[in-house]
Amino acid sequence: MNDQPSNWVRAEPGVPVFRNVNWGGLRTLYIKEVRRFFKVQLQTIWAPAITTLLYLVIFTVALGRSGRMVTLEGSAFHFADFLAPGLIMMGMLNNAFANSSFSLLVGKIQGNIVDYLMPPLSTGELLAALVGAAMTRAVLVGAAVFAAMQLWPGVHVMPVHLGAVLWFGLLGSAMLAFFGVLTSIWAEKFDHAAAVTNFVVTPLSLLSGTFYTIESLAPAFRAVSHANPFFYVISGFRYGFLGVADSPVLLGGGVLLAINLVLWALCYALLRTGWKLKS
Repeated sequence: MNDQPSNWVRAEPGVPVFRNVNWGGLRTLYIKEVRRFFKVQLQTIWAPAITTLLYLVIFTVALGRSGRMVTLEGSAFHFADFLAPGLIMMGMLNNAFANSSFSLLVGKIQGNIVDYLMPPLSTGELLAALVGAAMTRAVLVGAAVFAAMQLWPGVHVMPVHLGAVLWFGLLGSAMLAFFGVLTSIWAEKFDHAAAVTNFVVTPLSLLSGTFYTIESLAPAFRAVSHANPFFYVISGFRYGFLGVADSPVLLGGGVLLAINLVLWALCYALLRTGWKLKS
């Protein structure tokens, strides 16, 4: 018997190997999640992009004829130019949620949730990889829609305030990614996740001011719109392209940051306790 320690032993028993951030494990899980949706990119990237473009085609043909203009904060814009940023953001939000709400849920249903829980990853690293992959899918869908809109006649969509585009685009995607993680933790079957999509995410995204300005709404409905977090994401993202918004941009950015912090804390607590994940 050889009493010499093995070359594979990197630390004494009981001494943590990863003292800070396990960057290798974090990167591996992130790449794994990205490759998962990239293997079916026709379904996860290009199909949502085409669906979003169909919204643009239908609404511009049905409502944007005869040079229809939309007045926002005293400035007039062509309807297609007003509609385009909201559609880009809506596509990003829906796909960020779709990606993160699938990750842990499919592991629970297929019985391989241990692949997420057993590796030497902290709760924060696991959450960062899942949310980061969802945000990556959202950015890819948004980029595909943005590129296609550059070729669409009558649409002029170009960032005016790049900082606002990045802030609301990334934090909005993160918000839905965190919400998707919560859904995948709570859900026990695909029907549960689909119910959240159909009865929560889709109505909030469609009633977020993507297709209209809240200035045209009655006071009661305007108040309801201000209670919709999607509204601040759409309004702030549109500000990045048009230079005007339905609501104060700083207020919307602060509300979005606060929501993300609350959702992060909730996701972290549930993952740490293993609620509905560990027996």
